[in-house]
Amino acid sequence: MKSIFSNIKGDIFGGITAGIVALPLALAFGVSSGLGPSAGLYGAIFLSFFAALFGGTSTQISGPTAPMTAVSVVVIAGIVAANDGDVTKALPYILFVFFLAGLLQVILGLAGLGKYIKYIPYPVVSGFMTAIGVIIIITQILPTVGYYPKEDVAFVNEFKPQAEEIILQNILKDEAGEGILVLEDFKETINRAGTITEDQILKESQTLAASNTSGVIGAVKSLPRAIGNINWLELILALSTIFIIYGFKRITTAVPSTLVALLAVSGVAYFGGLDYRSIEQIPSGLPIPHFEMFTQFSLGGISPYIFTALSLALLGAIDSLLTSVVADNMTKTKHNPNKELIGQGIGNSISSIFGGIPGAGATIRTVVNINAGGKTKLSGMVAALLLLLILLALGPVASQIPAAVLAGILITVGIGVMDYKGLKAVVKMPSGEVVIMFIVLILSTFWNLVNAVGIGLVMACLLFMKKMGDVSEKRSDVKSLKKEKSWEDEADFPEDLKEKVYIKHIKGPLFFGSTSNFQSLTKQIPSSAEYVIIRMGRSPYMDQSGLYALEDAAMELVQNGKKVLLVNVLTQPKYMLERIDLVPDLIPKEHIFKTFKDCTSWIKEQTKN
Repeated sequence: MKSIFSNIKGDIFGGITAGIVALPLALAFGVSSGLGPSAGLYGAIFLSFFAALFGGTSTQISGPTAPMTAVSVVVIAGIVAANDGDVTKALPYILFVFFLAGLLQVILGLAGLGKYIKYIPYPVVSGFMTAIGVIIIITQILPTVGYYPKEDVAFVNEFKPQAEEIILQNILKDEAGEGILVLEDFKETINRAGTITEDQILKESQTLAASNTSGVIGAVKSLPRAIGNINWLELILALSTIFIIYGFKRITTAVPSTLVALLAVSGVAYFGGLDYRSIEQIPSGLPIPHFEMFTQFSLGGISPYIFTALSLALLGAIDSLLTSVVADNMTKTKHNPNKELIGQGIGNSISSIFGGIPGAGATIRTVVNINAGGKTKLSGMVAALLLLLILLALGPVASQIPAAVLAGILITVGIGVMDYKGLKAVVKMPSGEVVIMFIVLILSTFWNLVNAVGIGLVMACLLFMKKMGDVSEKRSDVKSLKKEKSWEDEADFPEDLKEKVYIKHIKGPLFFGSTSNFQSLTKQIPSSAEYVIIRMGRSPYMDQSGLYALEDAAMELVQNGKKVLLVNVLTQPKYMLERIDLVPDLIPKEHIFKTFKDCTSWIKEQTKN
């Protein structure tokens, strides 16, 4: 590991360059999350600094990423909805879920599970990443055309009856909790209902309107109204941003095109005095810790989201470690996966305390850092300090950025995050893997990201086990020695014994996906056979299903008067056989041989008597 000060000049330049690239993305992800641009900026600052300080990848630049933000949006929307649409009321629960996700990442790292992340199947990752891109693009269509459902008076009024119903339900619930609800007399209910103002009904109606148009399905349902209410200025600002991001790359890549688009379009809009919608106000000064996330903690409030916190932790781990692999390939170094998870977890936990959204190692920002000269942890810390300086000095200026500009930036992020390599390979890949990819893609886009990944993992595992079982069964023939193609050491087997001996070659692991031909083993053995040799030298592993399948077959063979002989039983299968006393209770130890030659010699001795 290089000293943190061994490459000061390169690390400072790399960190500054990466920080400049991170700025517009942090603001955009913050707005997209629903917690505002400051949440994205705080996440980038604290995660980048502490993940670099404690992580296991020297050149990693961390911060909010598209996948982490997409899952965070689900968490935020769900908790806000459960708290009557009040973000302030929901914030402690939201931040605690983010804190828990970081804590789980630390636990994963301490448990040494970082090395297992690589076993996530590619079709699942491909479908998930493409879904993230589709989700971002679709959900940014409304702000791109300048349509905000909460400000559409006619649309909001459609939810007025439902809003009044919810308010009345809350009144009745409060009375029931206070023990004063009397079905025969609703005077108190009427009195309380009379205190409800039009503003309260409007606020509840706006919350329902926003909830009804959130997510992919909500955005799709809102498209007709959005198209009928296009704000042409907002649309032009968003399209100009997209055009500059893609167009400027053709001129030069020395300067981040996203930053150029942000400064150019925002500058024209602001200095041109255009009547545009700006992002939310970014608070000035140092971020304030939200200790109420601990003082107002309620297990019941966050228990529905514990699994989601674990999903955030796992997703952040995958996202970060994939970026670490990219960094290794570029720098010819080797990252420490468990230490990286600990660093990411510490960063996400501290970020949540200050109101930041969670993130992970960011590939583009890491590549920019390396190309600009970053080589040690100092580069990631410099990137964080630059963002903190911008927050302290330029917070009010950044608050004037048009919301449409960030929507345009996010659309390009959505386009870029999609897995085109996987999509192009659809026509060439096995149908099973293609089906898994599209199932994950569709379920992630229109249902639930976390559940979709879980279903994809289960399907991928089942498909893998089915294929392995098929391969094992195909290779592991059940034939008599006379009919089967012999192994080299079986070539000289005595001709007069071939009808008395039946041989079974086990090639590969004996697990639940490859046990079916054991069920037909006894039926294929001719009555003339006296000995059944099971050769296990090429079977390194046996699970419980394989163990019991072998036991059932051996038991039936013994009952039919056959002698079962095992040859070259490897360590793990032997341990399994002895655990259930199959050896020596059913198969005596003298029926177990180290080599086929020993087994043959024993059979010859037996047949002489």
